[in-house]
Amino acid sequence: MPRRETYSDTFTGEADSHIREILYGKEEEGSLKRLLLNVIKNELTARQKEIIMLYYFKEMNIVEIAKLKNISPQAVSALMARARVRIFRIMKYYVRGKI
Repeated sequence: MPRRETYSDTFTGEADSHIREILYGKEEEGSLKRLLLNVIKNELTARQKEIIMLYYFKEMNIVEIAKLKNISPQAVSALMARARVRIFRIMKYYVRGKI
């Protein structure tokens, strides 16, 4: 069965806005950004880390990532969702009230 070429390739919602705010916001100390980068580097699986890096840092969309990794867009979406859950579970212990 051929892969679907159209896919909602943008994440919206609270989780995505929080991650983008931390990465691209103008926080003076940058401590949240450092914490987020450490969580991504040390706590995610290799596949999750790669997908997150491509999406947020290389600004690739889900369809592009799927083609690059030779997996379906749905698989990319699922990997990103699991990575976000893991990121927020870990970060909530370090940051209270901001996420």
